[in-house]
Amino acid sequence: MTPPQRQRRQPKEQQPPPPPTTGDGTQEGPRPKNPERLYIITGAAVEDGERAPIDLVTLIVASAEPPPSATPEQSALLRICQAPLSVAEISAYLSLPFSVVTVLLTELLAAELVQARAPIVRQARADRSLLEAVMHGLQKL
Repeated sequence: MTPPQRQRRQPKEQQPPPPPTTGDGTQEGPRPKNPERLYIITGAAVEDGERAPIDLVTLIVASAEPPPSATPEQSALLRICQAPLSVAEISAYLSLPFSVVTVLLTELLAAELVQARAPIVRQARADRSLLEAVMHGLQKL
């Protein structure tokens, strides 16, 4: 007697879910990757191309509430930076390129609305005297 042959199941064709709609019935989708929009966000605020010396791991902390004159992107940046965040995290949360975030941060640093801090660097090796003290303490147990 031979065992019955297994039949492969054919995967059902699934259609992607429709994009969410807003209250007025229009579809809401991801923001377009529009270079004109990015230029409008950054504007011509950076004089002579000088930007603050910011890299991806620089920690940013808001030092004030968003002023009424702040752009929506600046207000969002100030709200999420109540606790220290790296520039890479800010870029990801706001869905903006690093270069645009650095321009926004340069403006906010000049207005003293945020503070930039160097990242906390941990020592590569532990102190030898500390390791010896731990070792002697464990030996006494």
